[in-house]
Amino acid sequence: MRTLIAIPVYNEARHVLKVLSAVLAHHRSVLVVDDGSTDATPDLLNGLPVDVIRHARNRGYGRSLRDAFAYASDEGYDWIITMDCDFQHEPGAIPEFLAASARGDADIVSGSRYIGSLDGEGEAPRDRVAINRLITDEINERLATSIGVRLTDSFCGFKACRVSALDRMRLTEDGYAFPMQFWAQAAALRLRVLELPVRRIYNDPKRAFGNGLDDPEVRLSHYRAVLHAELLRVADRLPGRAVKRVVAPDSAALRAPSQDVSHLRRAGSRTWQPLKSGAGALRECCGTSR
Repeated sequence: MRTLIAIPVYNEARHVLKVLSAVLAHHRSVLVVDDGSTDATPDLLNGLPVDVIRHARNRGYGRSLRDAFAYASDEGYDWIITMDCDFQHEPGAIPEFLAASARGDADIVSGSRYIGSLDGEGEAPRDRVAINRLITDEINERLATSIGVRLTDSFCGFKACRVSALDRMRLTEDGYAFPMQFWAQAAALRLRVLELPVRRIYNDPKRAFGNGLDDPEVRLSHYRAVLHAELLRVADRLPGRAVKRVVAPDSAALRAPSQDVSHLRRAGSRTWQPLKSGAGALRECCGTSR
């Protein structure tokens, strides 16, 4: 079984050498997708025993993953493990993902920071925990019967995926809403999903998303809009429950936010309709008044 480890990076000069050294100690087939870094990251990658895809400009997290998936397919890999480059995903967990994928009873082995007894490190930002819970609850309510498991962490990027399963997906999302499209298509294809406990680590809880997504309400609205749009697109392959009360989002809510986010706050009033979690749950959890 040939497995590729793919690591998207963007301005990770602080961590990239240490992370890659630790990763290479566990596995030698490594791809780095440099998403238009403007710091010393490209120079630091020179001479390392890794393959590199470099974007001339920043294209987004989802685009980096899509390029990694295409590379793995073109190069004949059987599995791909994706992880971040800021030590929030521990290289020491790689053997566990390799072992889980080798068992052959899953198409996706998805890391979860919210199951098991692994200790956390660093305080998780309250808005990220709240948004993860709201979106994960909705994905479970709509898609759990199709993927065969109730997720506990729909946003964790530490994953192992069967490349032949990814080849059947039609992924187009470039930004941080990529998991929304990913899970909808995984459900439509009835892919087998297993969650694997990983440590919850936040080295930089103030790290920015950019493009207006640092506003939690905007971020939730955008994520839900992408999820609903994808559910509607693959509705013919999903049970009726999956699209119950789905709101067709407008084009503004689907676009990656810009500096003017007022249209997304308005869109949020139409698209924030989780089946079990009230729209006020985000504000209550984050301690905000709006």
